Amino acid sequence: MSTAEAPSPDSTSLFSPSTILRDLISGLVVFLVALPLCLGIALASGADLFSGLLAGIVGGLVVAAVSGSHTSVSGPAAGLTAIVAAQIASLGSFEAFLLAVFIAGIIQIGFGIARGGALSAFFPSSVIKGLLVAIGVILILKQIPHVFGHDTDPEGEMSFQQPDEKNTFSELLTIFDGEIHFGAMCIGLLSIAVLVVWDRIPALKKSLMPAPLVVVVMGVLINMGFQGMSDDWKVGESHLVQIPIAQSFSEFLGFLRLPDFTRALDPAIYVGAITIAVVASLETLLNLEAVDKLDKAKRNSPASRELVAQGCGNMVCGLIGGLPVTSVIVRGSVNVGAGAKTKLSAIFHGALLLISVALLPGIMNLIPLSALAAILLVTGFKLASPKIFHQMWSEGRYQFTPFIVTVVAIVVTDLLIGILIGLAISILFILNSNLRRPIRRIKETQVDGDVTHIELSNQVSFLNRAALDSVLNEAKSGSKVVIDASRSDYIDPDVLSLLRDFKSNVAPARGVSVNLTGFRQKYQLSDASEFSDFTSREKQEMVTSDQVIKILHDGNNRFVRGDRLNRDLGRQVNATAAGQSPLAAVLSCIDSRVPTELVFDLGVGDIFSVRVAGNVVGTKSLGSLEYAVGVAGVKLVAVLGHTRCGAVTSSVQLVAANQGAESATGCQHLQSIVDEIAPCVPDDSAKAMETLSDDEKEAFVDRIAEQNVIHTVDEILKRSRIIREAVEAGRVKVIGALYDVKTGHTKFLGENIPQLAPEPASSSQEPAETTG
Repeated sequence: MSTAEAPSPDSTSLFSPSTILRDLISGLVVFLVALPLCLGIALASGADLFSGLLAGIVGGLVVAAVSGSHTSVSGPAAGLTAIVAAQIASLGSFEAFLLAVFIAGIIQIGFGIARGGALSAFFPSSVIKGLLVAIGVILILKQIPHVFGHDTDPEGEMSFQQPDEKNTFSELLTIFDGEIHFGAMCIGLLSIAVLVVWDRIPALKKSLMPAPLVVVVMGVLINMGFQGMSDDWKVGESHLVQIPIAQSFSEFLGFLRLPDFTRALDPAIYVGAITIAVVASLETLLNLEAVDKLDKAKRNSPASRELVAQGCGNMVCGLIGGLPVTSVIVRGSVNVGAGAKTKLSAIFHGALLLISVALLPGIMNLIPLSALAAILLVTGFKLASPKIFHQMWSEGRYQFTPFIVTVVAIVVTDLLIGILIGLAISILFILNSNLRRPIRRIKETQVDGDVTHIELSNQVSFLNRAALDSVLNEAKSGSKVVIDASRSDYIDPDVLSLLRDFKSNVAPARGVSVNLTGFRQKYQLSDASEFSDFTSREKQEMVTSDQVIKILHDGNNRFVRGDRLNRDLGRQVNATAAGQSPLAAVLSCIDSRVPTELVFDLGVGDIFSVRVAGNVVGTKSLGSLEYAVGVAGVKLVAVLGHTRCGAVTSSVQLVAANQGAESATGCQHLQSIVDEIAPCVPDDSAKAMETLSDDEKEAFVDRIAEQNVIHTVDEILKRSRIIREAVEAGRVKVIGALYDVKTGHTKFLGENIPQLAPEPASSSQEPAETTG
């Protein structure tokens, strides 16, 4: 979704030589589509035909000039037809209605100055895509009768229920009842064929000649050829564009209407103005977002500036007798499809409308509606592409359901009602998501009981209160809970009240220990610790070797799932400054891909980390392990190897080639590491390295890496008396583990390992959710 207030990154001049020709061609195509729509919407609204044309002219010459959008095209909107008709009837005259339109424009300018366009950032993408597809479906369904010469309903009538008491689907059935004009149908079907073929021939598609213009010229010529034929083939006025023709300039000026300022104090005028301003602004913001999604350059249109532009346009429309204008998705999509580069195309389309009305109405009235209907029908197929349905389906029900509901609602009601239904369904899904999953909840295995970490999202609103209350109520007597707000920018006062009550009253009464961390000072809910979140001497003395293994195992599962705990490392640094009581000592490789504390999701002070290439044991590394067991009192010694180990691979290659490390690499002290790994290298390694494929060599080396871990475990027990005696006394375990650099998963090796298995993502947490 585009950022509502972001200026467009494209600063191309309107009259740049590289874009001006394409813009003029696009403006011509949009003009051809807009002409019948302006007339049809005026007819459907119960207004003079000329008022629709004036709105189209203003949308091009005024709104586009002020707008910051490169692709949006404005004019009279099908979504406002019902409102316009109702307001004209309720206000009693078209002149009073024009005053409401004028005031609505002032209100829209106020919306824009107040940066009301920022609301567009909150429109769900599923609804925007549903709008695009729905418009495509409506264009297809509504234009089929026009293609076949059945033109009793005006172009631009987009509602399901039509003025002739029929609906979108029943209108289609009339085609099979013989209500077909053969001449119009011939022009319509040939036009569709030309448009489809034109798009599939690269030379034609890239040419400067627009296919819609070819279709219109062809339709006019074919109609002229039908003039000497029967009425079934000759296309009459009812199947042609019908622009009002003024016989003189004074008569042309007579088409203009002025608002009735004598009604300026009538409250009904202001009710109508607010209604028009709100609905027109909502439709504009939605259509603007939709057109931006179609823009191949992916430019962002400044939404607040667009509201100002629409307000200027509606003020002008109110002063000269035009219908209210909005950004119109049909014209915008045609504009993008025709290759528009800048807003010059929209301005040019307005100029062409003015010229056609003022100077060329007779020529324009030769254009068959079926040719124009063919252009709209093909546009509809592009908007309602099956690929979009497949894409939305693949994104899951939280995207597909609001999308398909929006499509169906718009098709079977009208544009405005359908959008509101789509927005309502989308909001329900957002509420449902927030009610069920507003937080990130992770369980951590500790010596003295599991700890439930509740990490609040970035925005915690009152909508999250019920879900958070449910999570807190699940805390059982004797359990421990950490409530972490370090990532929260906003917490609703109702939620803060809930947390205060839980911390001060509910938790103590239920025997639940609560730690608070990350709360800002302004919340008046200071950090508090009722239990330690680091490895203390008491925890070290209580823990068993098997419990430490499970802690490492569970931490690795969190690491693999991407659910690492959000630890307060600063507090752990302060807590361990006076001394340390680690749970385990881990001998691992120096490989940069195996950071031990991260792999096991541990904090400061939890383990001793001894690192040496190839995770082999030597005098110094063994001395470190002995200190960990004999002095510091760890309960576990783990040798952590890993797949794709460079030290093991090099050792295998050197042993297979019968080379020394120094002669092969120049490293003076590397041979001692090779000597520790060499006993694990099989005698047939030379043959294996020559005959195996790359994948087989990798698996071969990984097996040696695992054998090297087991060998190192044996060497620790063999060479260290103090560690061996601790193992025999049951105080310590020495185990091996192999880390997979591809998956992040750690496999624990040895006969005395407790039964451990990777946990599914849903077993220990609610999925993270940051909307609130």
